[in-house]
Amino acid sequence: MSVRSNVAPSTIGVDFVEGGVVVEYLDGRDVFYHGPPKPVEESIKTPPGKEVHVLVTDPDGIEGVMTYVNDHNTHDDILETTGVGRVMLEGDDEEVLFPGVTVSTEAYSIRVDADLSLVDGRVFVFAEDELSEHAYELVAHAERVDSEGERAGADTERDEPDESAETDGTEWG
Repeated sequence: MSVRSNVAPSTIGVDFVEGGVVVEYLDGRDVFYHGPPKPVEESIKTPPGKEVHVLVTDPDGIEGVMTYVNDHNTHDDILETTGVGRVMLEGDDEEVLFPGVTVSTEAYSIRVDADLSLVDGRVFVFAEDELSEHAYELVAHAERVDSEGERAGADTERDEPDESAETDGTEWG
């Protein structure tokens, strides 16, 4: 396996469509991430062993920057032609992807933290492998429905996603 390096992202197109998020690479290709993303308060620890992609959009959600975390498969020149960035973390590394958005390693998982007061846009985390796809949006306050159907505030910090979390009915796109 060859050594992979960090690659700075470029601004790429974003489109919120029914059922997911479309990212338009600089080379004209589109990639579809299934969704809608589940709202999670300010940080997420992804399931272990997943490929993790972090998307930070502008306030309008029309464009953004995408960074792959610990991607060992994609060559630097391919990333550069698509506009996607990459950050490589080792051990207990931590890296700022974007002002207010930090990634770190936690065992075999990736932790993404967002200080949303510093982010002028939205933060999405996609974690996937051959078996499953997970999509999350880091939000300041997520609501979820409790067992009796009442809306309840989410926990202040979540280490692992609550698969029962539901959106509050507002449009996410």
